[in-house]
Amino acid sequence: MASNTLAAIGKYGRFIKFSHTLFALPFAGISFVLAILQEPSLSLLVMGQKLFWILVCMVGARSAAMGFNRWADRKIDAKNPRTANREIPSGQISDFMAVIFIIGSSLVFFIGSWFLNPLSFYLSFPTLFLLLTYSYTKRFTFFCHFYLGLTIGLAPLATWIAIREEFSWIAGFWTLGLAFNLAGFDILYALQDREFDKKEGLHSVPVRFGEKNSFIISRISHILSISFLGTAAWYSGFQGAFWAFLIFVGYLLFKEQKIASENKDGNFPPSFYQIHSWISLVIFLGILAETGPNLVSLFSRL
Repeated sequence: MASNTLAAIGKYGRFIKFSHTLFALPFAGISFVLAILQEPSLSLLVMGQKLFWILVCMVGARSAAMGFNRWADRKIDAKNPRTANREIPSGQISDFMAVIFIIGSSLVFFIGSWFLNPLSFYLSFPTLFLLLTYSYTKRFTFFCHFYLGLTIGLAPLATWIAIREEFSWIAGFWTLGLAFNLAGFDILYALQDREFDKKEGLHSVPVRFGEKNSFIISRISHILSISFLGTAAWYSGFQGAFWAFLIFVGYLLFKEQKIASENKDGNFPPSFYQIHSWISLVIFLGILAETGPNLVSLFSRL
């Protein structure tokens, strides 16, 4: 019984790439740290409760989005040799169970947002709509990469709203910085399916503009990412350690581009994906390094 349960957990974990959810957590951590510094009156208990429900929302939203993407693309994935062994096309997870999983994950997201504040709850519905509809954008537009970047990059803005119950340009610039980072990566990622997507009538930057121009557009996206992250840091009043971390993020993006350009057939080595997963963590660590003294002072008063 226990072994069957663990096997099922592992299967659904692979289905939604749960490990990628862990790498996405620093996206929320960025605004959580900055927002609690703006709300010094929050008790340690309330902070803990907020953090718990934010994590619940992130896991629920990303699980629903990833599950829906796998379900929506199941017929396409079955035709693509690279994706034919995914859980639905290979028969490991049925269509029905995938839908049940998506509904359950969506409910987790709604419940988590309900316990945060009314604004978070009201916005959870359009947010989930954006997360789910990404799966269909590649049917009609090459802007799908930027749509994906925006939907995932919403984490800082959503977290800020969860804490402060308001919109903020600070969180907005962090969201734009992460959005262009993700879009630039996704354009490179799409290179490996360029011929298949063209054959199936799917849209992407590589299909629309070709390989050479895709690299150019991806690099522009990454330059914009650094620009918006720098603007966010400036609006946040950063004057110290964070800027060294941002320079390191620029170096990681350069390495990501270099690895992609050396493997133009799309068969990227593990280091390509590892570097991408480190970027959000480096940004978060940079924010901790910058705000560390203020955080210590805040917690010492609680």
